[in-house]
Order: sequence, then structure tokens, then C-alpha cells
Amino acid sequence: MPSRNTDRARQPVMRDVARLAGVSHQSVSRVINDNPQVSPDVRARVQAAMKQLGYKPNTVARALARRRTMNIGVIAAGTFQYGPTVMLLSIAETARQAGYATRLLNPVNADRAGMQTAIDQLVDDSVDGIVVLAPVTAAATAVEGLTTDVPLVMFEPDLDNGTTMVAIDESLGARLATRHLLELGHRTVRHVSGPPGWLGTEARIRGWRDELASWGRVAHPTYEGDWSAASGHAAGARIAADPDVTAVYVANDQMALGVLQALGEAGRDVPGDISVVGFDDTPEAAYYRPALTTVRLDFAAVGRRCVERLVELIQSRPLQPQPRVPPELVVRASSAPPRH
Repeated sequence: MPSRNTDRARQPVMRDVARLAGVSHQSVSRVINDNPQVSPDVRARVQAAMKQLGYKPNTVARALARRRTMNIGVIAAGTFQYGPTVMLLSIAETARQAGYATRLLNPVNADRAGMQTAIDQLVDDSVDGIVVLAPVTAAATAVEGLTTDVPLVMFEPDLDNGTTMVAIDESLGARLATRHLLELGHRTVRHVSGPPGWLGTEARIRGWRDELASWGRVAHPTYEGDWSAASGHAAGARIAADPDVTAVYVANDQMALGVLQALGEAGRDVPGDISVVGFDDTPEAAYYRPALTTVRLDFAAVGRRCVERLVELIQSRPLQPQPRVPPELVVRASSAPPRH
């Protein structure tokens, strides 16, 4: 049998890249390790050669050269909800594209001791940096003032400092939802809120109240839910029994689904009798009956920003302030002018 051409079968190595690019082995190494002393021309030639050859840098060697492990720690609380789950997936994928693996911890207790233990555990595991998803007030408060030996970036709903914190402007999203219903002609807007102890609950109530106040309208007591469709259904039954309610803004789409079901069971037409607006724009929202008007939050963008900001801190790059991720109102069939 003819012998296999081992030269063709082997994986390309650094010297192959250097030969094709017409540069030294050291120049290829500098490009791989993001050395700023490489000229743009050399960097472009090396990157083109790597792409042409299909060369994959040795991540272990890169980590040793940089004294990095190429691992990012993630501490998450409240990950059973839609938004944090999407953020986690985005963090893992963005980290992978940047050459990092992720290590996830979900502390049982989101108090100060629990969060410090989680941070210490990740530092002991030699991560290069940490992302903290803190949608609950206890976790966010617990992390304030804690020290760590590695860079740390936090997600807190509606809160940001332009550098080490990333957020969505959730209070603006609540204002958009409320404003949409007022502009349709509704006298006021009732609110089904999330549970206490969540920063998102507070932000969405704050935006709703602020928008009503700017119109000089009454903010009635909220119907409190727990993010679930069942709690939305319970709130919807109470809303259906109140003939004065013509518009309701619900703090997430799952609860809005329960509200729609309860209104339908009570014979109340949506949007003819009562307009309903949700929050989050889950993938199913467009297929509710009727299709749900809602506020779209780009949770995937938050995940990407968290990793990008953390990598900038790890690599000691200059930081540029970033605004909060903007929400977007998505108008569908569940909202309409009130009947007169």
C-alpha cells in the first residue's frame, strides 16, 4: 500500500505560518499574544496566513505566555428566569469566541457570605475574571464592597456605572409600555408587578409610575405576581372583575400569558375591553392569542457586553463608557384604543 503523506496530514504549526507570512517565528508569537509592538502590516499578514492554513493557536501555550488560564467565572442568581438564562448562553458563547472557557456557580445563598464564598472559590480556581449576574437585590447588595484579586463585571437591572457594570434601561422600557397605552387614549394603566426583592421589579414599577406622573395620571396599587403564568392568571382574574380597568402593563410575558387566559375565561375581550402589554419579548410572545404587544429587552447583548468589558479589564485596555442597553417597544395585536 502507498504510504500516507504525513506532511499533508499533520496540523499546521507556527513555523508554517511564519514561512507563509514571510515573518519570523517571534513575530507570529507576538501577533497570537496580542503584543501591541506589532505593526499593522505584519499583524494582517500573519492573521491572513493563519486563516489560509487553518492554524489554531495553542491556548495552553498562550495562557502560559500571558500568565492567564483563559477561564472566566460566572456567578448567577435567579437563572431560572428567561432573561438571566439568555444572558448565560450569550456569556458562554461570547467567551468561547474570545478563547475563554466559563465556570458557572449558582450560590445557594445570595447573601454577603454566599457571594464572597463564590468569588473566593472562582479565584482559587485561577479564573482570569468574573461576571456576576445580580438580578436580585440581595445579591447586588452583597457584592458591593467585596474585594477580589481578578477583574469583576456585574449585571444589575437598570444600574450601570459605564465601566464595570452592564445594564438594560428597564425603567425606560416600563415608560415605553405605559406611554404606548396612554397614547392610545387609556385614562390610566394598571400594573402587574414582579415579586419583591428583584431589581427588575423595582425598575419596572419605577418607570410605570414615572410615566403616569408625567401625564398627571393615577398610579393605582399594583397586582403583585411572582414572574409565573399562574400568578398572572390570579392577577388577571382580579383585573377582569374590575369594570374600570381598560389597560394593563405586565412586568413579564409569562405573567401576561396568565392575564390573557384569565381575561378570556371571564369573557373580557383583548384588546376590545382591556389592552395588555407585556415585557421581555420572549420567543413565544408573537404567538399568544392575541399576539402580545411587549417591550423587547436584548438580554443577549447584555451577555456579550459583560464578556467584552471583562476581557478589556483582563487585558488592561482603556475603558470607554457604555450606555445602558436600550429597550424596544414591539406593538402587536393585544393593545388598542379603549372603547368609548
